[in-house]
Order: sequence, then C-alpha cells, then structure tokens
Amino acid sequence: MSATAALDLRQICFDREGRAILDNVSLTVEPQQRWLVLGANGSGKTTLMRIASLYQHPSSGSVAVLGHELGRTDIRLLRSRIGYASAALAAQLRTDLICSDVVMTARHGALEPWWHHYEPADRDQALACLAQMGVRHLAERSIGTLSSGEQQRVLLARTLMNSPAVVILDEPSARLDLGGREQLVSALEDLAIEPDAPPFVLVTHHVDEVPPSMTHALLLRAGRTLAAGPIAEVVTAEGLSACFGLDLRLERRANGRFGAWAE
Repeated sequence: MSATAALDLRQICFDREGRAILDNVSLTVEPQQRWLVLGANGSGKTTLMRIASLYQHPSSGSVAVLGHELGRTDIRLLRSRIGYASAALAAQLRTDLICSDVVMTARHGALEPWWHHYEPADRDQALACLAQMGVRHLAERSIGTLSSGEQQRVLLARTLMNSPAVVILDEPSARLDLGGREQLVSALEDLAIEPDAPPFVLVTHHVDEVPPSMTHALLLRAGRTLAAGPIAEVVTAEGLSACFGLDLRLERRANGRFGAWAE
C-alpha cells in the first residue's frame, strides 16, 4: 500500500451473479491530485466509487484510506475520512431541510438532523463549509428552493464537513441543466484551487463538464482499465474513442475545458 496516498485501491475485482463488473482495476490518489474517472454507462464507474467510499466490499483486491486497510480497521472511522456525494444521495434529502442542516448531518453520515445530537461547533463547521463554497448566505434557505447549481455547491460543502482526506463525486452533474452544470464546474474549480483542499475524484461520462484543473484520469470500459495517468496523456482522441467505442475528435480549449464529438 502507498504510505502517502489518501486513497489506494489495488487490483479491485467485483462480481455480481457470476458477471465481472470490475476486473483488476487500480486507483491511487495522492495528495494534491484530482482524478477524473471517465467511461460509458455500465463501465463500472459507480461500483468502483462505492468500493472507494467503503459502501461496497470488493470481491477481491485491497482498499485503503490514509494507509488504513479495509478489513483491518474500523470501517466507520475510515468512512468518516471520505467526503462522498452522488446524485442518488442528493435525491434522498428532504427538500425542506435548510442548507446548514444538510451540511451538518454529514458529521454522522445522516440524512436527518434529529437522528443525532449536534454541538454548536458542528453548526459553526457547517457554516464554514458553506462559506468555503461561496454559499454561506444560503444557510437558512431550504435546499428545495435553490437552483440546481446552488444545490450542488451546498452538496459540495457537505462533503467537506468532516475535513475529509479525499472527496469522491459520483456523476454530480446528473439531472443538472446547462446552467447548473456550468455552475458545478465553477464550484469544482473553486474547490480545486483552495490551498488546503483535499484531493478529489470526479466521475463522469461527459468530457465537457471536466474542470480545467484535473490532474489525472482513469478510463474504464466494461469494467477494465484502458488507461490511467496524467490527464494530458490519458484523455486523448484515441483514448476516448476506445473508451466509448466510436471515432471521436477531441479539443482542449485555451481555458483548459474539453470538447468531444463524433467523426
């Protein structure tokens, strides 16, 4: 295992009903790295992230957070070191919860504030996380009244509540319109440039929603690794064409954003 990695997955395999969902996939996220996981629907992205966030055990392989290996330490402590956000999690939140409660409940990985007791310091921390994502002024608003982009900034603030060692974002732009997607990209870029920001992993199948500051990429197809490494070496027209199974052209604009289209 890597002594310095925030997240270290080695030779991960996952089988369901005799079918290989993941086949020998590895991912090591070091401090200051921002990983993109890219692949078509059904490529195993969400399963890999559920394993990385300790909500799913692999069939084989090893998983470690901050050098502590799954199966050899308290999973509750490990899970508290991971900030996790997904469209599925967002859909479970009650729409009349105020934003400070949405963030604060991440302290215990809960969905409702009445499930646990919270100290004033917990609410202060939630407000600080909202401020970090530029939405402190929304603290007393119910999350259901916000725009999709504002909601995503609140959910990103939620991932920071426990000062995580790594943040995992599983297709956070799902269900967002164009405006919401662009606000999300801006929010991720704001997070990336914070000097004390944790490393993070972003899962998507759309290159046009990749923030410019991503440093590394993993391409998956049918549960297997096609390529992994620095983003400039991995996210290429040839790599994307193999990943999605059709001839694609790729452009990287002057602002660092990608665009891709079929030949």
